[in-house]
Amino acid sequence: MMPSVERAMRRNKYLSMKPLAVAREELCGSFDWIALVGTETMDTAEALGRVTAEPVFANLSSPYYQAAAMDGIAVAASATFGATDETPVTLALGSDAWPVNTGQVLPEGTDAVVMIEQVHQLSPREVELRAAAFPWQHVRRVGEDMVAGEMLLPHHHRLGATDLAALLAAGVFELEVLCRPRVTVLPTGSELVDWRDARSAPPAPGRIIEFNSVLLSGLITEAGGEPLVWPRQPDEPERIRAALLEVLDTDTNMVLLNAGASAGSKDFTAHILGEVGRVLTHGVAAMPGKPSIIGEARGKPVVGTPGYPVSAWVCFDQLVRPALEMMQGQPPRKRETMEVIPTRGLASRLGQEEFLRVHLGQVGERVVATPLKRGAGTVTSLTRADGILRIPSESEGVEQGRPARAELLHGRGAVRETLVITGSHDVTLDLLADHMKRAADWVRVSSSNVGSLGGLMALAAGHCHLGGTHLLDPDTGEYNVPYLRRYLPSTPARLVTLAMRQQGLIVKKGNPKSIRTFADLTRQDVRMINRQAGSGTRVLLDHHLALESIDPGAISGYDQDEYTHTGVAVQVLAGGADVGLGILAAARVLDLDFVPLMVERYDLCIPQAHWEDPRVRLLLETLASADFKAAVVELGGYDVRPMGEIAWEG
Repeated sequence: MMPSVERAMRRNKYLSMKPLAVAREELCGSFDWIALVGTETMDTAEALGRVTAEPVFANLSSPYYQAAAMDGIAVAASATFGATDETPVTLALGSDAWPVNTGQVLPEGTDAVVMIEQVHQLSPREVELRAAAFPWQHVRRVGEDMVAGEMLLPHHHRLGATDLAALLAAGVFELEVLCRPRVTVLPTGSELVDWRDARSAPPAPGRIIEFNSVLLSGLITEAGGEPLVWPRQPDEPERIRAALLEVLDTDTNMVLLNAGASAGSKDFTAHILGEVGRVLTHGVAAMPGKPSIIGEARGKPVVGTPGYPVSAWVCFDQLVRPALEMMQGQPPRKRETMEVIPTRGLASRLGQEEFLRVHLGQVGERVVATPLKRGAGTVTSLTRADGILRIPSESEGVEQGRPARAELLHGRGAVRETLVITGSHDVTLDLLADHMKRAADWVRVSSSNVGSLGGLMALAAGHCHLGGTHLLDPDTGEYNVPYLRRYLPSTPARLVTLAMRQQGLIVKKGNPKSIRTFADLTRQDVRMINRQAGSGTRVLLDHHLALESIDPGAISGYDQDEYTHTGVAVQVLAGGADVGLGILAAARVLDLDFVPLMVERYDLCIPQAHWEDPRVRLLLETLASADFKAAVVELGGYDVRPMGEIAWEG
């Protein structure tokens, strides 16, 4: 490696950041994609999903003989003229009429078929007709479907099952198709661990299970390509360079060099690609996806895909997929879009187009869009997303309640069938979604954790079908009802109890710091993790701190919060905190200890307007299910005896 490159690798910079559309056009316009992949001849019967390389013409007419279209008798139509009920015509079998079945060749001299239902048998040798036939009645004439020499399919047509049937009927038994794009994924990173090696034990801190190659391979397959995953390479420039050159010497059509595309001291992709070929683009004005690289080496496209999975997905979706479609002679795919109402406003960075992943669900006449986590490393934001809100580079973000357009990752039907739950987190909600889907596979559940108060505000704004809440009123000691009267005064609703659940202190296994009470939270050797303001758990904590005259300012970590009980538990497990207030089920999931302090009621607030909605009715039926109740009890810390009861109506 040249010394100048060695020095440059100490710190990189984005060399030629471009708008996403410009980068895509540069990649798509830099190669003869059809010539890159080539063509091959294959049996027609095996060509499902392939793309024709040239127009396809019929070798045979279909049918290639005059064929009976019905079961009955074949006749010369002229021999039946004048037949009526009053003046029937008698025909001799074997000389004037011939029995035929559907698809059989018409005997010479015949040009019509009379259905068997209209034939009156007089004797074994004679039949009688009481209605005249007309020429070519119930006959499939030669070439009725297609004529030899006729063009059946144009070039660059993706072959479906009906296409294959038509081709075989036309005597086309083999045809020339475009080769599938062959794409090699070359993962890099010294910190990566093969998922097979992680089966027996979790990787050590600092090591990461390598899954981007599986992600990219799946995306390549979905786009009609053939993926090949090359052995992982450590963060050593010469080894990456050698592996890239080795890959380029294969019959691959494109290389995806994964990770090492950003501006860190170990991000070598741009420099190596500049050595063995040329860099067309280093950095695109997109978030996630900024570190994407486009280049060429030995006449082949090389794309540096970012290491963060959501960035890698955006890079593939916006740059690689259109190129693979061009390799297959197909126009770039456009997703269906629909108007949506964002449930909360989000600022976005000027100068970068943002791909915001969102939950979608139809509530009343509107489709609401609830943003998911925005981080480039949150792969679950892709698995849970129903759509993408693309925030233009010249925009400062999305406004709550202001209509926007979302690209659909699933069909419109999925949006209409989604039950939208917003509010307090509870681990049973995911279990509820699964049991609902077991009962009716058409339903989908979108659950957003914004805290109990956030759920009530979402209900007031018409952004969800129901909200989970467990808000304790300090003045009355009553759960939820005082808050509904305060925040939903004009919304008729019902409170349906999900369960009574245990709240307490989540601590490390063995409780090494002997944390037992709220007073222990003020100790100098104890650091807690809190729930966000507006959550029922935060309200519960503040209530008990006030009862015991404990100053929240005396608690280390009081201002550090998480949005879910499992988020609190994982911080305790990872050492980010010694303790957090949460539910027993969250502690059990991560094998942590739990100090029970109180039992609370968790309700589902359902507006009367949605009570008869089929999705809500299915939810209520699931709450009454013995199987679901048993599954909740198994989680630990739940009393399901009041599950499904209407706790309040107003």
